[in-house]
Amino acid sequence: MSDILERGEPVRVATGFVFTEGPLWHPDGFLYVSDIDARTHYRVSLPDGSKTVVRRNSGGANGATFDAQGRLVLCEQYARRLVRMEPDGRIVTLADRFEGKRLNGTNDVVCQPDGSLYFTDPQLLIPEPERELGYAAIFRLMPEGELRLLTPEMNHPNGLAFSPDGTKLYVSNTRPNPHLYVFDVRPDGGIARGRVFAEMPYVPAEPGATFTTSVGRVRPAAERGGVPDGLKVDVEGRIFCTGPGGTWVWEADGTHVGIIPTPELPANLAFGDADRRTLYLTCRTSVYRLRTKTPGIAAAPPPA
Repeated sequence: MSDILERGEPVRVATGFVFTEGPLWHPDGFLYVSDIDARTHYRVSLPDGSKTVVRRNSGGANGATFDAQGRLVLCEQYARRLVRMEPDGRIVTLADRFEGKRLNGTNDVVCQPDGSLYFTDPQLLIPEPERELGYAAIFRLMPEGELRLLTPEMNHPNGLAFSPDGTKLYVSNTRPNPHLYVFDVRPDGGIARGRVFAEMPYVPAEPGATFTTSVGRVRPAAERGGVPDGLKVDVEGRIFCTGPGGTWVWEADGTHVGIIPTPELPANLAFGDADRRTLYLTCRTSVYRLRTKTPGIAAAPPPA
């Protein structure tokens, strides 16, 4: 990992959350962070780590990006929709249904140069009787507002990120088979030839064993050590994915470089600072940072 990370341990930036997700660095020098289970969206000032509430009752905001006009876009997991926050704070629903049926629970989102928003819609937290779609999905919201189904073939698609040249789309699959998928991106923006890029096995556990999360959810014991989740790519094409035991890193050719450990298990990550060489990690109750030797790809066009 010495070719990828600068020396030093992860530094805690902010703490006191319930479950952090959706980090997004803003060029004005702060980090957007969602506390999903507190249903609160924050702005974390850097470098001091002070927190300012951006919005309460956030619908379990999860993954975040900026759209082509620099406006904040959020996956509201519990509200089961994709939204945009206007500069005045108003919330605009971008997508909450497909073919008349409610989405499952939007998870993560990325913006492409043409303004398209690609997002995952797993069935992670929706009880079966409440599911209107018969599948988990990856969607593409076109700039003019049309919602297109890209694929229903993954079990639980989670984080997603494009390769530097935009020809590959990487997607983490949380369960039941934890792995990283890759799709070819067609010239029209569709995706094809989905295949496993890398396996991300859970920490071994006794068959049938469970544990209860901090908010009372009962999950398989194997997931206690983390699951494939947030995903980012650097300018050299390396893939960073939070998962079992820490943040996993691969070269673009699939070579597994190693796992970055953190004091708490990470759920998501974002490159930030002016040089995009600081990796911010949302890790349960805290946010950590560490320095990389190569810049990450910008999440989306910077705000105007």
